[in-house]
Amino acid sequence: MSKVILYCTTWATALAGALCAPSVCHAQLGGMVPPAPAASAAVVHSLKSGSFQVRTTTDGGGTTINEYSTDTGQIFAYTWQGPTMPDLKTLLGSFYDSWRDGAASAQASGGALHAARVAQPDLVVESGGQMRSYVGRAWLPRALPAGVSADDLR
Repeated sequence: MSKVILYCTTWATALAGALCAPSVCHAQLGGMVPPAPAASAAVVHSLKSGSFQVRTTTDGGGTTINEYSTDTGQIFAYTWQGPTMPDLKTLLGSFYDSWRDGAASAQASGGALHAARVAQPDLVVESGGQMRSYVGRAWLPRALPAGVSADDLR
């Protein structure tokens, strides 16, 4: 009897977790844009004469995240603004460890308390703000489409 109760409890817990999880889905920087569900809350804009698209979503913490992708669907940048920091491990994907090491070394060398910039040949991350007011952007310099600069990432 206890195995049945344990099974039902485990199943109910897993189902509740799945239903309560935020429905916003992001691919990793450098990856491909995931297919949007039919009832997606994402807003998609095409900019720069069709050279890239911006998909705007809001995460579970209320932060607005802009996902920049090429016309072929490769994600080359993210920007964010809101009351919470986004999940950078998810957004940066395979670049996360490189960013974390760069951020740690910048902090160790006397970096600013509320702002950080990690610039590497393959990745740039700028992040700042204070509690309930975070802003930032991350991009792959080599993946920027022709005619697009970091200044276009807002």
